[in-house]
Order: sequence, then C-alpha cells, then structure tokens
Amino acid sequence: MNLQTEFEFTLPRGYVDGEGNLQRQGTMRLATAMDEIVPLRDPRVKANQAYLAIILLARVITQMGSLKDVNTGVIEKLFSADFNYLQDFYRRINENGSAKVSTSCPECSHSFEVDLSYLGE
Repeated sequence: MNLQTEFEFTLPRGYVDGEGNLQRQGTMRLATAMDEIVPLRDPRVKANQAYLAIILLARVITQMGSLKDVNTGVIEKLFSADFNYLQDFYRRINENGSAKVSTSCPECSHSFEVDLSYLGE
C-alpha cells in the first residue's frame, strides 16, 4: 500500500506574484507533528493566534505555480477565498488522507465522490 503524501490543488482565485503573474496550481504535503508544534513557538503566533494558519500553510505548501519559495509573505497576500480554500484543503488531506468528499445528487440521490483539489477550475 502506498501512502499519498502530496496533493495537488488549484486555487479558486490565484496568487498574483510580484511580476503580476497569476499562480493557481500548487502542491501541499501532509503535515507532520513538528509542522504543527514549531509555529506555536513563533512570536507572531503568541501575539496573534490566527497567525498559526499562515505559518502552517507556508510549511506544508511545497509548490505554488512558478514561485521559488512559498513563505509566510506569500500566504499573507493570498485572497481571502484562496486562504480559506487552503485551510479547508489542509484539514481534509490531514484528517481524511484524501482531497475527495462523498456527496449525492439532490435530485436523483446518486452517490459520488468529488475531488476538491480541482475546486478552482
């Protein structure tokens, strides 16, 4: 059995880099215990607990478009819709081990899975 540890995503809006390029595609890896512990020592988190999500996302997003480095500065500049999408994506892959959710058609009740990694497309 192979454990999937990296998941591709597509941002709903996209990150506009310093040169005006839109970056929408990315990859997020599963978080480790250390990923969740280290930010708690950061003074920015001690001053504002909400900053925890910014540091955590910067640690687990391994690639975003053509950016060489995904850091807290990048995460801080995300549009709110993209930030919320990434927080939800983080929760889903780390709790469920998948970016897929089960749902059903409200009209015919047919059950199927939706892959949230392509939500923004």
